[in-house]
Formats: sequence, structure tokens, C-alpha cells
Amino acid sequence: MASKLFLCNSTFCTKFSKQSSSNNFKFPSSLSFKVRNTSSTTNSFNWEDVLSICQPDSNDVQDLQPLFERIKPCNRGSEKKSEFFPFVVEEQIIGYIHKEFAENLRQYKDVFTFLGSNDGVYVTLHASLETPDNRTEAIGYVIKSLGDGLIPDVRNELYPVKLSYGTPLYFSLERAAAPYFGIKTYGVLMNGYVERDGEKHLWISKRSDVKPTYPGMLDLLVAGGIPHNMTCKENIIKECQEEAGIPESISKAAAPVGAVSYMDISGYCYKREVLFCHDIKLTDGFIPNNQDGEVQSFKLIPINHVANIIHKTEFFNPTNALGIIDFLFRHGLIRPEQLGYLGLLQSLKSGDFS
Repeated sequence: MASKLFLCNSTFCTKFSKQSSSNNFKFPSSLSFKVRNTSSTTNSFNWEDVLSICQPDSNDVQDLQPLFERIKPCNRGSEKKSEFFPFVVEEQIIGYIHKEFAENLRQYKDVFTFLGSNDGVYVTLHASLETPDNRTEAIGYVIKSLGDGLIPDVRNELYPVKLSYGTPLYFSLERAAAPYFGIKTYGVLMNGYVERDGEKHLWISKRSDVKPTYPGMLDLLVAGGIPHNMTCKENIIKECQEEAGIPESISKAAAPVGAVSYMDISGYCYKREVLFCHDIKLTDGFIPNNQDGEVQSFKLIPINHVANIIHKTEFFNPTNALGIIDFLFRHGLIRPEQLGYLGLLQSLKSGDFS
């Protein structure tokens, strides 16, 4: 699906860009515009709504509390950990399985074994499954057998299952099943920015309305999970081409700048993810062009305007909001003098950071 391009070049954007400085960020507060932030409902806002929130505000507010609110949807349910069995492989806890969901696994006695008693129960793999390949095949069979009724949106894309990034592989697991097994996954986030008259502008994308997760919401320029048998760098190059039409000759310059993490428990799902953050400086003449149909349009927006949007709305996909807030920290738009600075910085790494 061809993407559409929108540039934030209206009169008020130009005027505000001159009035504001990327080194002196101040949050406006006059408008609080929220949308229903779910994975199943298309969010009915458009670029005109986004632009209206970009406009300058007469009040200078340094309150960071709204940014804590943006991070909260990524870190829910810690009080529900007791509802999950540990998932143990080679004497290491590599995931968590909800006790009710686990009942669906008991019938597959050649694949899963339940050990212990009372509060000490844990799930492990049958002793005959000794290699990554036969574990992957056996668990894949179970996921296929369970069907969409229990694990929706199967994508036939495998994620590596490891104790931590860079350690040996235990097996590979269908991407859609990862939260149902509490597997820690890894992904990439990339902010693409342009400098105009000394001010940074970020390329922001709007997700397709048919995406199964967070349809129609805003994202940073490039994001994606790291699949089996692919490095972080290789994945950045792949996602850049698919999501924004950025050729390898340009994307290879993307710089790794850190990482964020989160842990979210909701229903049967126990999501744990580490996202490696990247920045890339693009030329003023570069125009992103989506290749895989997952993005409906792009807009180049002054960083102060982006800060206004994330401060006043829930327009951003929550996990991408982590990457935007991280960018605001690293580029000096959130400062130590602001109340809550250290707490907000720490909240970007609320998940298992390994």
C-alpha cells in the first residue's frame, strides 16, 4: 500500500518553530486530547487533530506527570505475577505461563511437563526435547493445534528464546505466542530526524487502520521485533526498507544509542520486551515511503511539537512512546531540574533488562 506524505509546514508550524527552541522545551497544558488506546479498535483521529495539538500554548508547564501516564500502559499488572507458573528450561526461568492457560498444555504430555506442588509448580519441557530444533518443532505443533481461539494473530514468524540477549538459544517460538509463554523478546526502535534552521524535526508515522495491534495510532519512524537468526543491525536495515523505504546505503548509518524495557501483564499475556533504541540523521530532502502496507502516512514534525503531542494525548502506540520519551531525554528536551526527572528516566527501563 503506497504511503502518503504530510509535511508539518503550515503557517502555525513555521511560526511556532521560530518561537520555540529545541534546547528549551516547555510543556503546554491547555488541551488534553485522548483516544481509546486499545489493540482492537481503530483510533479515529487524523493529522489535522495532531496538528491542532502542535500549536503553541500560552502556559509554560514543566509537569512530567503526563509522561508517566504514557508509560503506564506498558507496565501493568505486576500484582498478578502469582497467577503464572514459571516456565523453566535447562534449570533457568525463561518465561511465565498463566495457570488457566497452562491447563490447555497438560494434554501435550510429550511436550510439556508440570513439576512441583502447591505454589511450587512450574512448567518445563519433556526430557526428550534436548535440542533447540526439536523443541521448536514440538512447541510449534502445540501452538498450531491450539489455534486462533487461544493464540490469535499467528504470523508464522519465529522469535528466539534466550535467557538474555546474546546468550545461547533454547528454542524459537511463534511471535504471537511469546506473551502467552511469558518469553522475553527483543526489538528495535529508530527515530529518524532532520535538522532545519538549527531545530530537530522527527519523522512520525501513522499505523495502518488494519494493523492487528494499535491500528491508526502514531509511531516513530521505524520499529520492529528481532526475529530468529537476525542481529539487531540486520533487523534495523530490514525494517528501514520495509517500513520507510530507507535503503541500506542510508540505514547502515543508524546509531545504537541505548535501550528501553517494559513488563506488561494482562489476562493470559505476560509481555516482557527489551527495545534497542537507534537514531539516524536524515537529509532534508529524504522522504520515507512505506513498502509493506503497515503504515498509512508520514509527517515531519518539529520535536517541540512531538513533545506537545505525547504530553497531551494518547495518540502514540505505547511502546513507541517509550522511544520518543527516550529521544526527548537524550536530546535535552527533558531536564534534570524538572520534578520527576530521575523517576521518569528509570521508568523507561521497568522490564527485565538483560
